[in-house]
Amino acid sequence: MSSRIEIDGSEGEGGGQILRTSLALSLITGQPFHLYNIRAGRPKPGLAAQHLTCVRAAAAIGSATVRGASLGSTYLTFD
Repeated sequence: MSSRIEIDGSEGEGGGQILRTSLALSLITGQPFHLYNIRAGRPKPGLAAQHLTCVRAAAAIGSATVRGASLGSTYLTFD
């Protein structure tokens, strides 16, 4: 298995787009990732309900193992 990519979720606009893009690219390439500081610059940092829906759908499609998939979590590991 490939080594996990580390992604700082506070970079750029610091919103959910980093999460959604990371999930899509991981599914396409098979590359696992660890996303930290999820939505750090937002008034309510961490995963919201709509983000968890994306994570759960991607995990089901890719048969992935996920850690940190809970409301308000500021990190996610997707293998």
